[in-house]
Amino acid sequence: MAETNKPLLIKRYASRRLYNTETSDYVTLEDIALFIREGREVQIVDLKSGDDLTRQYLLQIIAEHESRGESVLPVDVLTDLVRSYTTQATSVVPQFLAASFEMLRQSQSSMMEKMTKSQPSMPAIPGLEAMQAQQAAFFKAMTGGLVGSSGPEKEDAPKAGDDLDTIKKQLAELQDKLSKIGK
Repeated sequence: MAETNKPLLIKRYASRRLYNTETSDYVTLEDIALFIREGREVQIVDLKSGDDLTRQYLLQIIAEHESRGESVLPVDVLTDLVRSYTTQATSVVPQFLAASFEMLRQSQSSMMEKMTKSQPSMPAIPGLEAMQAQQAAFFKAMTGGLVGSSGPEKEDAPKAGDDLDTIKKQLAELQDKLSKIGK
């Protein structure tokens, strides 16, 4: 059985075909996207030159999903990403995005843990409102409150306050780290 903590090596041939070295068969971009969704790390290299092409293919997968209407990235975020390539902020953006997504993964993992431990007899999905509040706070903090603002926060959201306080604390820590990196 393959070691799942080791990246799956995909080789690109001169014909541009992608070859899975573990299963000895050809794969498509959609197959690679599926490996990634299943939690697998991938590395795509050019067979002849040995160049790492992973970033190029991951961007291609994202572009294909976005072009099919499976939009995840708001236009404002895409615009800011394009701007970051032409400004002094390029040194901070990768660290900010990596830290933001790590925080999002941790929050989702924590929320899923709480949801699975809750009582199965509850009619509504437990923690759903808290998760929505977390996501709203995360995106509001990430965009400085400019994108996705839907007005004042709900005061009657159950148990969301504790989670929001945790996220606010994590965001403050992230902002401190980013300000230190930018100096």
